[in-house]
Amino acid sequence: MKKIIVLLLIILVLSALFIAWKILGPTVHAPEGKYLYIRSNHNMDSLKQTLIQEKILSSTFYFDRVRNISRVNFKNVKPGRYKIEDGSNLIDLIRKLKRGQQEPVRFVINKLRTKEDLASRIGRNFECEPTQAMHYLLNNDSLKKWNLDTNTVMTAVIPNTYLLHWNGSFTQILNRLKYEQEKFWNEERLAQAQQLKLTPVQVYTLASIVEEETNKKEDKGKIASVYLNRYRKGMKLQADPTVKYALRGFDIKRVYHKHLTVASPYNTYYATGLPPGPICTPSPQTIDEVLNSPETPYLFFVAKPTFDGFSNFAKDYNEHMKFARAYQKALDSLMQSKQSK
Repeated sequence: MKKIIVLLLIILVLSALFIAWKILGPTVHAPEGKYLYIRSNHNMDSLKQTLIQEKILSSTFYFDRVRNISRVNFKNVKPGRYKIEDGSNLIDLIRKLKRGQQEPVRFVINKLRTKEDLASRIGRNFECEPTQAMHYLLNNDSLKKWNLDTNTVMTAVIPNTYLLHWNGSFTQILNRLKYEQEKFWNEERLAQAQQLKLTPVQVYTLASIVEEETNKKEDKGKIASVYLNRYRKGMKLQADPTVKYALRGFDIKRVYHKHLTVASPYNTYYATGLPPGPICTPSPQTIDEVLNSPETPYLFFVAKPTFDGFSNFAKDYNEHMKFARAYQKALDSLMQSKQSK
């Protein structure tokens, strides 16, 4: 009889240790990519199915037991992006899911050219589908509450790194972008824009052209001054990047005369003045280069024949043509050299 009692005690102790290990032991495994994604339409059944499919848990038996009888009981699934630590325990997992302790997404925005680019970037990083984002980006009625329209909506995007919830809706994402835009346009920058007699939207649009023209910080302010001088004189800006944008031909290496006739308000060879919206999302540094652009007599610029990324600037057409011919000669020589190899 004593042997039976001892045996039963051993079995009870081993069972208790096994259950304790299942609950408090390192039984939770990190999925591929380290994150568990719970969509907004998920319920408890779909969550448990995901836990098994992602091999986070080998079974949901103890998951259910702990969830139902402990103080961390929860029935509603909170959507989000949860970082799962390999070797963590079941209690920690359930607490994290119950409290909705999701890991924010580091949403990096650099240079984007189109609304489609923004929608695609959102779709790759968030639960929000690209089609849902495009629904807003192409709808003036939807954008009205942010004082934006389909031409100016990209001016709300200040390239930076943003921490956002993965399950945030497009309106929440745009709210955050608009909030950061308003912070960017502080009193100093607004005063600088006013001094240039431009609105923040116009400054941003001009900066987008400068961004596409050069990556040389030393030239950005001077290039901005060329376009400002043309704008003030009522001359067409004649900026090649706006032609590429109008044609959606971002892979065009050289703009030829046949490209210049595209009838688009974004083609500054066709339309006078600034385009109705930006042609890319310029960096904050480029926006500041425009705001701080120097007063110059320049009306023209062309790439230097040294192909170092810098430009020659001219105040009259004859001087410009001298620089242009030098660049064209160097370019033709370079192309002939490549063809002969």
